[in-house]
Amino acid sequence: MCYLSGVEIAKSKRLKPPPGLVVSSQQEPAKSPAPPRDLDSKATIKINDREFEIEANDLQTIRTLGRGAYGIVDEVRHVPSDTILAVKRIAMTVNTLEQKRLLMDLDVSMRSGSCPFTVQFYGALFREGDVWICMEVMDASLDKFYRKIYENSERIPEEILQQIAYSVVKALHYLQTELKVIHRDVKPSNILINKRGQVKICDFGISGHLVDSVAKTMDAGCKPYMAIELATGKFPYPAWKTPFEQLKSVVQDPAPQLPPGEFSPEFESFINQCLEKMTDKRPNYVQLMELDFIKKAENTQVDLSKYVQEVFSKYGDPNEVAKS
Repeated sequence: MCYLSGVEIAKSKRLKPPPGLVVSSQQEPAKSPAPPRDLDSKATIKINDREFEIEANDLQTIRTLGRGAYGIVDEVRHVPSDTILAVKRIAMTVNTLEQKRLLMDLDVSMRSGSCPFTVQFYGALFREGDVWICMEVMDASLDKFYRKIYENSERIPEEILQQIAYSVVKALHYLQTELKVIHRDVKPSNILINKRGQVKICDFGISGHLVDSVAKTMDAGCKPYMAIELATGKFPYPAWKTPFEQLKSVVQDPAPQLPPGEFSPEFESFINQCLEKMTDKRPNYVQLMELDFIKKAENTQVDLSKYVQEVFSKYGDPNEVAKS
């Protein structure tokens, strides 16, 4: 679940962080990943036990899947093998911050191949000043998926939300324990879903390396998105008239809660603990996995694949913009 902490907003406005937060004064950032030495205009990739060489000229764009702050993701066809994959194109610039994001995204993608809850990395190319990151293609991002549902006056069933939450927590726990990385930008547009019922996270560009279990930089994350929006389809705060009202609501006022009586006590407890503002009281990933809501997801058989296919069949492809 994504939570915009009061600390992140306070820092962006150069305010003092709320009580209970200890901010490290250490200024030295974690060591940035080094770019691959052999990045070239072609690469050898392996997909479903098939290995073949790809070149940029062999990739035919089918459609654009998404646009981010520093890259575009296209669904493409590798013409010689008729294989479909996703390609994120990121421009190499002299901007140090953008280069760092590119290298972090590439580094984490290359090292997370053993996790079933992160998008699989196939290889990378260098083409005319752009880095092309080749990945498995998923069917939709969660932000487009859930909007399609709520636009038609429906809700995502709790058991489906439970499976999504389980996948995200498992992915984040893997990144932290195995790669010593914290994602820092968990939101629906960075959570992908497919018709096979798989849920995976992506976009590691602003991830941070952990040093002594602490991410050394805090100026990260998505400010417009608020947690529990996925469950209700509604923004959890009333409209703000000024930025000061926004700061007060997020930093000082109680965290949003699920509407009473509409969800299970286990789900309510999970949300409340994820949105706990005091960091010493907020559960870590291991503790989250011990909560009843997540443990139940691990032991309950839910046909997520069937649900996703039904949504696509009933409402159409979430990636397609409705024609006026």
